[in-house]
Amino acid sequence: MEAKDKCDITISIDCDGQDDINAMNEMVDEYLEGSEIVYGVRSKRDTDTFFKRATAEGFYKVLNIMGAEVVFNHADYRLVSSRVLNEFANFKEVNLFLRGMFPLVGFKSTSVYYERNERIAGESHYPLKKMLALAFDGITSLSIKPIRMITSFGFIVALVSFIFIIVSIIQKFVGTTVTGWTSTIAVICFVSGVQLICMGVLGEYIGKIY
Repeated sequence: MEAKDKCDITISIDCDGQDDINAMNEMVDEYLEGSEIVYGVRSKRDTDTFFKRATAEGFYKVLNIMGAEVVFNHADYRLVSSRVLNEFANFKEVNLFLRGMFPLVGFKSTSVYYERNERIAGESHYPLKKMLALAFDGITSLSIKPIRMITSFGFIVALVSFIFIIVSIIQKFVGTTVTGWTSTIAVICFVSGVQLICMGVLGEYIGKIY
């Protein structure tokens, strides 16, 4: 963030040598034409294994489904102006999910496509476990959909439990029930559903605060 006071633009790039540095020229051209954010997007992932490509595609799809808007096949290769960095300085979050935060600031943006090179040295430090953790950070930082899913699940559990209670009452009069079993399970499930609904409502309020 200190760069915002020292330069007009900043370009971030991974140090493994896979991102094409020649794409920077096109990024600067796009900036000069008015874009405040220029995303470096991989045109293809031939250098990755099938497993890596599949998990990466799943990663982006899950994030978008859950409401964390990200640019497909964009990692951390990007150009940003000092105006954008000034806006970022206003964020108080401890763990910023940068891939999802940049689309939120509202500045004009575009993408530059490039082909990725083979890794110069070292090995990938993004195994499946780390990718899942990154996806979790992105979803919890930018989306309240998981909270709403919990609330919806709570309503479903409460509704099904209420139906069980009605069935239990009917069976009580008919005399075809095991004493205490259905009613006990139904009440437990109903209370659990109500608790999930309450947690979801609280989560909605907390989500709107932040």
